[in-house]
Amino acid sequence: MCGITGWVAFDRDLSTEHATDTTLGAMTETMLCRGPDAGGVWLDRHVGLGHRRLAVIDIEGGTQPMTVDQDGRTLLAVSYSGEIYNYRELRDQLAARGHSFRTRSDTEVALHAYLEWGEDFTAHLNGMYAFALWDTRREELLLVRDRMGIKPLYWFETSDGVIFGSEPKAILAHPAVTAAVDVEGFAELLAFVKTPGHAVYRGMRELRPGHTLRVRREGITERRYWSLEAREHTDDLDTTIGHVRELLDDIVARQLVADVPLCTLLSGGLDSSVITALAAKGLAETGHGPVRSFAVDFVGQTENFRPDALRGTPDGPFAHALATHVAADHSVVLLDTADLMNRANRDVVVTARDLPFSLGEGDTSLYLLFKEIRRRSTVAISGEAADEVFGGYSWFHDPQAVNSGTFPWLFAIEQGFAAQNTRLAPNALLAPGLLAKLDIPGYQRARYEEALADAPRLAGETSLERRMREVSYLHLTRFVQILLDRKDRASMATGLEVRVPFCDHRLVQYVFNAPWAMKSFDGREKSLLRAACRDVLPDSIAERVKSPYPSTQDPRYAEALRADLHDLLADPNAAVRDLLDLPAVTEAVASAPGADIRNSGEIVLALDSWLRRYEVTLDI
Repeated sequence: MCGITGWVAFDRDLSTEHATDTTLGAMTETMLCRGPDAGGVWLDRHVGLGHRRLAVIDIEGGTQPMTVDQDGRTLLAVSYSGEIYNYRELRDQLAARGHSFRTRSDTEVALHAYLEWGEDFTAHLNGMYAFALWDTRREELLLVRDRMGIKPLYWFETSDGVIFGSEPKAILAHPAVTAAVDVEGFAELLAFVKTPGHAVYRGMRELRPGHTLRVRREGITERRYWSLEAREHTDDLDTTIGHVRELLDDIVARQLVADVPLCTLLSGGLDSSVITALAAKGLAETGHGPVRSFAVDFVGQTENFRPDALRGTPDGPFAHALATHVAADHSVVLLDTADLMNRANRDVVVTARDLPFSLGEGDTSLYLLFKEIRRRSTVAISGEAADEVFGGYSWFHDPQAVNSGTFPWLFAIEQGFAAQNTRLAPNALLAPGLLAKLDIPGYQRARYEEALADAPRLAGETSLERRMREVSYLHLTRFVQILLDRKDRASMATGLEVRVPFCDHRLVQYVFNAPWAMKSFDGREKSLLRAACRDVLPDSIAERVKSPYPSTQDPRYAEALRADLHDLLADPNAAVRDLLDLPAVTEAVASAPGADIRNSGEIVLALDSWLRRYEVTLDI
């Protein structure tokens, strides 16, 4: 995994740029966390490509930016981030067609695939990737993002070209770009919907999953090369279960390939347990292993665990049971509440995200987990996205949420606040005038209607099957993007590559078209996944009810937030001050329960950190 950036300017000569003391050098250095192993730039008359490398495949030969040369002339140059899991098969195909290779890297395979198939080469790629390819023959840039949007890629159109990067910070390092946010951008920031293509910052865009962006002197063209399609599912239940397993075996085997230490993220839930068990099986079959796994816990939490509406059991015993079952080399990363309370750690997360974080303490703990894992591993395999693919969230199975007329997770969040008797929603401490101007409910409604209009249909479906296809589509194109972005930023801030097997497009497309009756055939969540992999799991894991990513139950965390809010109130120069309902903040600091402080206080503190660190201009 790596960080990429670059700049195309058709009205100026960029070949005189230097790597370390100019704009391109500054942009490239912002990606240092994503690529701590090496860095470089490549310059031509109208383009500069920057790259920071995290070496995973072909440590010696995969240096970037990489070029393809012929007769002393450069034909193509690329700055590439990600992994192509079928690169070995593609390499053999291309070699049979006359291509020669000088490295063992998947990056070089991508270059030659473009030479062979042109822009249609994307149809041949299986993986997670975001890259920029400059064709010197045509003087044009091609930006490419993987089908599910696992790897991020942002771009900003200028008067004579584009500026791009793996993260907004790379683009914001260019003097032509300011960190400006308007009403729509601020609504997107707070709406918890992740609109495809939206980047919050004015003028900046995120390349949509499954799309390419071609930049020519004549203009910019965005093209969709992949999307979910509605197809008739003709396999019976047993065949479907068998095919899901075949796909998972192949996917996990491909994603075990690395020239550096690799591990799995193990929570003891169904998803991570399946991945860890299949990884252990795959490593054993190739004479490697044992699989290395990591779990997260908080000091004293397993011993003093208190069940709540979301989490009925602690993760620790279940992670240990799976690790024992597959003979994993298992470690538990214990996080201390003091580290979660540390303002510096929260600031690091804001910088990693380039935005105020959306899941509060959950984002901070994820970053701290990855930071510790990175000391012992370079690649981690995650169970992320299984809930979106197989229908794992409780609201998939709640008719009220399914038919709520909005994104089901938004309905579930509101219901959760009501069940917990929570008085303060996440945005409750923001100024009423600001909230009226943003009209977040109206923004969410508009984005929901757009998403529904995009959802593919299949003639002849029952009303229930049609609605569950829509719900699945909303999660696979909106909700999962929130989680993938969170995981990418938290991991890459520490130089850790995280792979997500459940996002393999073959699996996603196949299960998307399986009828809901199959996905819930045993009356539970993720029926197909459980049935497909039951043989590699202990009964305790297979029967466990879904539990979300863990959250600290230490009351000291909420009190630390309260103290920070108190300090913020006392600071007349606080960056976020003009956005707040100051009487409401004062009352919350004085008397709000800890749960309310966490719900509403985290976003206030994150906003303040973001506004300060990024010198954001708000046009609202």
